[in-house]
Amino acid sequence: MVNAVKSYAFSSDAAALILGPNDRNLSYLEGLMCTDLIVKGTSVAASPAPLYFTSFMERLEKAALERGSLSESEILMEFQLMMQPEAIAYSDDGPVSISVADKLIRAKSQSQRELIRALGRSEVVFASGPAGTGKTFLSVLWALSEVLKGHKKKLILTRPVVEAGETLGFLPGDLQQKLSPYLRPLYDAMEYALNVKQIARLEENGALEIAPLAYMRGRSVNNAIMILDEAQNATASQIRMFLTRLGEDSQAIVTGDPGQSDLPSGSGLEYSASLLYGIKGVSVIRFSQADIVRSRIVRDIVAAYAKGRADDARSERTI
Repeated sequence: MVNAVKSYAFSSDAAALILGPNDRNLSYLEGLMCTDLIVKGTSVAASPAPLYFTSFMERLEKAALERGSLSESEILMEFQLMMQPEAIAYSDDGPVSISVADKLIRAKSQSQRELIRALGRSEVVFASGPAGTGKTFLSVLWALSEVLKGHKKKLILTRPVVEAGETLGFLPGDLQQKLSPYLRPLYDAMEYALNVKQIARLEENGALEIAPLAYMRGRSVNNAIMILDEAQNATASQIRMFLTRLGEDSQAIVTGDPGQSDLPSGSGLEYSASLLYGIKGVSVIRFSQADIVRSRIVRDIVAAYAKGRADDARSERTI
């Protein structure tokens, strides 16, 4: 259902943030709402105008002014939240955010909101779902924030090194240099808040530690946050080993994408999350394709691969 024409007047600051340089977001907004948009100064007119036009513009203006910028993926997420029933509770409750260094990171989806709340209340948190949903990014920044505020003494980052069979001796350099290619995405998240020298200082004073998953065996970790990333490449017994390292005042975060496992014998991520779901102190947050905020193209790629797998499965059943 549509009205003939409707216009909305942004504040000058909001108009620049929402429309982008040279109005580059205009065509994306037109495609999203299936309408033509005309810009006059800081006003935008839609013809024909969907019934939600004004409320969507108000939502975008509020988000842009709060964040100081608005990308295509953030515009898409605001549109999805508006169209979903849970969006009402989301907007009424206000934003959920992580404060680290001089950055304030706000949740961009309902699942991100649930993850941040889980990180604040649970000793063990599973975050699983497709690439681009922000599960690793938020987990790393949460842990970094806790260390910088003095709530935790150390952040331990680990990944299963499947490609090298967890035997890293043939790679050049010390342990940190051997692991750097595998942990690069975790460093990328930290570099959003800190510069390279600040991260190096955390490593030097022992507040940041990196280790392959196999090296965690036999340890007892106290007053720290442990993050196991790419957990779809860990077996159930490896995840059990990781979680049982938890000592006093520690937290374990397990992230991964069940659809990208490199293990021929199968991943232990979903098994472990399902097995432990319901235990007090354990939270399981599952992201979906609708939560992808990295970019529009990533969302489309993930959806295409998911459709391809579903089509292949149907073909096998008919043979």
